[in-house]
Amino acid sequence: MKIIKYSPLFLASSIYLTGCSDSETQANQVNEQLTKSADEISKPVVYQVFTRLFGNTQTVNVPWGTKEQNGVGKFADFNDAALQGIKDLGTTHVWYTGVLHHALVGDYSQYGIKQDDPDVVKGRAGSPYAIKDYYDVNPDLAVNPERRLVEFSALIERTHQHGMKVVIDIVPNHVARNYHSIARPAGVKDFGEQDDTSKEYARDNNFYYVPGQSFQVPSSDQYQVLGGDANPLADGLFNESPAKWTGNGARAAKPDINDWYETVKVNYGVKPDGSYDFPTLPASFATKDARAHYEFWQDKNLPNSWYKFRDIALFWLDKGVDGFRYDMAEMVPVEFWSFLNSAIKMQNPNAFLLAEVYNPKMYRGYIHQGKMDYLYDKVGFYDTLKAIMQNKQAASTIFDAQQQVADIEQHMLHFLENHDEQRIASPDFAGDAALGKPAMVVSHLISRSPSLLYFGQDVGEDGSENAGFGSPTRTSIFDYIGVPAHQAWMNNGKFDGGQLTAEQAQLRQYYISIMALNDLPAIVAGDMAQLMNTGSDSVVGFVRTLGQQSLWVLSNFSQQAQTVTITLTPNQATMLKPNSTLYDLLESHNGILVSDEKQNTTFTLTLDALSSAVLTNKADHEL
Repeated sequence: MKIIKYSPLFLASSIYLTGCSDSETQANQVNEQLTKSADEISKPVVYQVFTRLFGNTQTVNVPWGTKEQNGVGKFADFNDAALQGIKDLGTTHVWYTGVLHHALVGDYSQYGIKQDDPDVVKGRAGSPYAIKDYYDVNPDLAVNPERRLVEFSALIERTHQHGMKVVIDIVPNHVARNYHSIARPAGVKDFGEQDDTSKEYARDNNFYYVPGQSFQVPSSDQYQVLGGDANPLADGLFNESPAKWTGNGARAAKPDINDWYETVKVNYGVKPDGSYDFPTLPASFATKDARAHYEFWQDKNLPNSWYKFRDIALFWLDKGVDGFRYDMAEMVPVEFWSFLNSAIKMQNPNAFLLAEVYNPKMYRGYIHQGKMDYLYDKVGFYDTLKAIMQNKQAASTIFDAQQQVADIEQHMLHFLENHDEQRIASPDFAGDAALGKPAMVVSHLISRSPSLLYFGQDVGEDGSENAGFGSPTRTSIFDYIGVPAHQAWMNNGKFDGGQLTAEQAQLRQYYISIMALNDLPAIVAGDMAQLMNTGSDSVVGFVRTLGQQSLWVLSNFSQQAQTVTITLTPNQATMLKPNSTLYDLLESHNGILVSDEKQNTTFTLTLDALSSAVLTNKADHEL
């Protein structure tokens, strides 16, 4: 595939191959484009895989089933065929979700691992965001649990051999209620090991406490631990005295059943009243680079938890991990991110740093002061695109969402699915994976934003399995389960799509075709302008331009064919001359004639149901 970063020489060659003019004005415009930094002309593609589900071939899918009943995937399942299949989607970074050792209901005591209490574990396989040992990996994922770190290291190496980077989760806001590291390096103190538990808060405590009260397991008439299955540890009790604050900030000794009760909140020096017990970052640092941030923190005395998480991140970089996805980053002060991310960049300047932040008011702070590379574009782009797919909004409203982050668009990650969101094919979302086709075209091609694909998305997985904890529409992250559409592509470990239906195979090929457009400089680094169309509120159109290369993108969100006429602005008209012809790089909308109509430059085309076109002139088509 797929050139994701372009050197100035390559960009210049590509641009001049697509046009004939060599005027001084055009040359200056090209030179301006080429002065953009490497970060501004990169467009990563992240493939998120739920690691324990990916290679699982079991299909019985018993609710609350054990790993013996329902099966569990392994690191070893990511063989060369699997990794090549991931690479075929244009993937640059594989986000292996659920790698770190988290709380689960299973017995690995023969390996020196303390058993987890199901009263404070969600599901049977456990949440990947309730980490119990930051220096270890999930023993479920190893063929030989005693060699689990060795097996993960081998997966890192295989992924690198296929030209992709490795990303894992770091969850700084909270840890498992029963956190206990058996794999920490010599001299490393465990979380909470040195805490003064007589105080609700102390700056260097790792946790917050409820002095004088013991933890009580939450209760509900609507919930039974393990679905009611017997387990000797499922007794409604968990020994924790004094009680700790719960991961979402709940301060009661008995949290609510809807709280993140399986986790405890980490203390970063934020006092219970919300004030800070650490130096704040000067506003001027919003424009300074990672080295300046790193130097700022070197002579500061900081809360203990800051150093613990820095050491954890650097430990995994040493193991060959290339970056991190940070869970609920907005619940941790931005100053900490400046400290952590600058330390990471000093060790690996190319480390990939992606954060889950849902408050748009925080976006710029976490990018500029916090030195994040990328943030989720959920509250805005994803939410708007979902409403368009559900026929609740006109297609053109996507431009309003895009405009809200126009100044930081290259930092905003686009997605249609991930482990937190409903599957497109689920009845509560769109009910049909085909409705994701125009959305994926718009999501990936509208800007310089990186894209995320969730495993099974490309073959129409609908998330309908009743796994146990939680409800369907999202593929379970809490239980052992098979993932049927993905298993059809997996084909018993061949990873060749041998069991896919014709419709599923066509959908996957469509995704591959979309992602292959990352070969085009205008898609990676071009500017975007809205196209004005008449004829349908269900059609959205835009042009991406870099130098002399222009790509005209139109997508039909309707389940019926739509005919639209595009009227170009004077600036856009300079890119397309009357009587020229447009060709489609994605589907089969070819031979579209550009014409003058009442002194306006226009073109008209008919888009089939849920169809898209990526149009270019003949010179571009010959690239």
